Amino acid sequence: MTLALDTAAQDLLFREAHTANAFTDEPVSEEQIQAVYDLIKLAPTAFNQSPLRIVLVRSAEARERLVSHMAEGNRAKTAAAPLVAILAADNEFHEELPTLFPHFPQAKDVFFSERAAREQAAAANATLQAGYFILGIRAAGLAAGPMTGFDFAGVQKEFLDDDHTPLMVVNIGKPGADAFHPRSPRLSFDQAVTTV
Repeated sequence: MTLALDTAAQDLLFREAHTANAFTDEPVSEEQIQAVYDLIKLAPTAFNQSPLRIVLVRSAEARERLVSHMAEGNRAKTAAAPLVAILAADNEFHEELPTLFPHFPQAKDVFFSERAAREQAAAANATLQAGYFILGIRAAGLAAGPMTGFDFAGVQKEFLDDDHTPLMVVNIGKPGADAFHPRSPRLSFDQAVTTV
């Protein structure tokens, strides 16, 4: 075996995991999400920056506001999911660098004094963290339904501010009946990998 994870863990995180489109009504607890965050906060990022910000949409009023910004095909499943998270990039992440990168606190000003550089770094590293967030959800025995089909400007205005850029909306819960579509094809190793 060439992988350190046993087959059951590989299946849980990858082979048997799919994007979920339907969920049971079993709630997702705050403790479950805190446990997920305690795992995914360890994901690698440049300069140990942590630009991912998570807005948990729990109240019926907030859910209704969010659903109004979702693409038509994503509205019903977002309305019905036990928990929905808005994942965003904090473009002012550099303010935390003196704490998060203490051996080179000057990185805050040396590399990220310009807004454009921060936005680029925040988008790349928060997206990396978002991938780990989905794996963390799977590791908790839950399913994730990540979506980018929504009005980004509307979600930003409704739930965030000008310093936070929405990346995706993720429905979370125990998968319900007909939660998964058949898995679509993937590229083979030879199609995707080049050795130089």
